[in-house]
Amino acid sequence: MSGLLEVLRAGALTTVQDLGRPGWAHLGVPRSGALDPAALRLANRLVGNPEQAAGLEITLTGCELRPSRATTVAVVGADADVRVGQRPGDTGRPLAVPRGAVLRIGPARRGLRCWLAVAGGIAVTPVLGSRSTDTLAGLGPAPLRDGDQLPLGAPAGPPAPVDVTVPVASPPELRLTVRLGPRHDWFTPAALDRLLGTAYQVSPLSNRVGARLSGAPLPRSVAGELPSEGLVLGAVQVPADGQPLVFLADHPTTGGYPVIAVVADVTPLAQARPGTTVRFHGPQR
Repeated sequence: MSGLLEVLRAGALTTVQDLGRPGWAHLGVPRSGALDPAALRLANRLVGNPEQAAGLEITLTGCELRPSRATTVAVVGADADVRVGQRPGDTGRPLAVPRGAVLRIGPARRGLRCWLAVAGGIAVTPVLGSRSTDTLAGLGPAPLRDGDQLPLGAPAGPPAPVDVTVPVASPPELRLTVRLGPRHDWFTPAALDRLLGTAYQVSPLSNRVGARLSGAPLPRSVAGELPSEGLVLGAVQVPADGQPLVFLADHPTTGGYPVIAVVADVTPLAQARPGTTVRFHGPQR
């Protein structure tokens, strides 16, 4: 059964996301996809979808949606108020939404992003094997705007028989494991000591492309320009101001600034609000 999901209020940034575009790196295509793949997988399981079905990634300010058919939804991730019409709903469990009822997801009280799954998935046309919005490359559907209408797929199975799932709290401080390189030799010993021994804060300028950090600058021992070279998810690049930048799902494919290290798992940064403390740790030099 087909249907539409009308966007009444898109909020600060709401995008369509699935599990991304793995396998295209050799052609210069970034992975993209949900910043927290496990959260999207959980939301899809709760409504009876395959784990790779496309949902919505909703940043900070929430959104309002209205389905043209009765459906089941699930919201996971940040702590936020959820309402179906005038009825309060819970995050982390399947919610029945009648045809034409307004689904309201409020601003995040803790954390930064929610992931919404709808029974049948968001059935926009795939691009290079994925329905994900890439905010940097412009692949996939554009970020949502008020008045957009999204096609819904046919439900694949019944909702999961659960009453509640345990939310994962967003810690006030993140500890991220890194491995040094490939250009850590472009930096002074003091820079490496600072990277692994001081705290940084997430900047308000962060987005799906990268988490910009502010704190002790990382001085270089090698001057001059670095020829552009490939970048990977989690690369910690250091621009001219010395402030590290951790690349996320919509990162570029090449860059000219040196990469001092690579973060093993960037998922915790998906919920890192501006001001969150970040500490790096890794192998001994």
